[in-house]
Order: sequence, then C-alpha cells, then structure tokens
Amino acid sequence: QVQLVESGGGLVQAGGSLRLSCAASGRLLNIIDMGWYRQAPGKEREFVALITRDDTSNYADSIKGRFILSRDGARNTVYLQMNSVKPEDTAVYYCYARESGPPAIKTYWGQGTQVTVSS
Repeated sequence: QVQLVESGGGLVQAGGSLRLSCAASGRLLNIIDMGWYRQAPGKEREFVALITRDDTSNYADSIKGRFILSRDGARNTVYLQMNSVKPEDTAVYYCYARESGPPAIKTYWGQGTQVTVSS
C-alpha cells in the first residue's frame, strides 16, 4: 500500500504563485511515477503533470511553461510549483502514484487539495 498526503492548496490571486506538496509513504519500491491531476467543478478529472523515477517529467499543454514539477527522493515528496496562475486553474488537485505489478499497475490517490484562483 502507498499513502499520499497533499498540502499547500489555498486561495491565490491571478498571476500569483502557489506550491503543492505530496508526501508518499508505505511501499514505495515499485513506484513508476508520481504526479498530479485536477478536477474543476462540473468537469472531468484531467492530467496536469507527472515525474518518473529518473526525473523525466511531462506536462499538460494547459500548464506547460507555468507549472514545474519536481521530486525530492530522500523525502519521497513531489512538489508542484504553480506560477502565473489563472482563474481556470481553479480545481481540486489530486496527487497520484503508480505502482508496477505484478499482477497489474495500480494507482493510488491522495485526498485532494483545493486551489482557488481569484481574478
């Protein structure tokens, strides 16, 4: 089992910055990647960013160039630095971790943290 605890959400003005953290604990040996999804009211959950064990990162086009995902391996924590935020970034942000099988890849989710961007 893998446990994920998120922190850092809150209210921020448009153009400002915010940093989200996600601390992982438990069985971490087979983690493939970690990252973030978000879900705005009335919308489906969407991919934001991921980072692999070898620090390769991938970003959604909507946040590319504004958000930076980093990983602290010693603390088993990933950070999402959100810069130049926009009202459309308002959502509940969910941290995830994917674990390799066998028998199959399993995805763990955090409880979510609210980010609200005011215009």
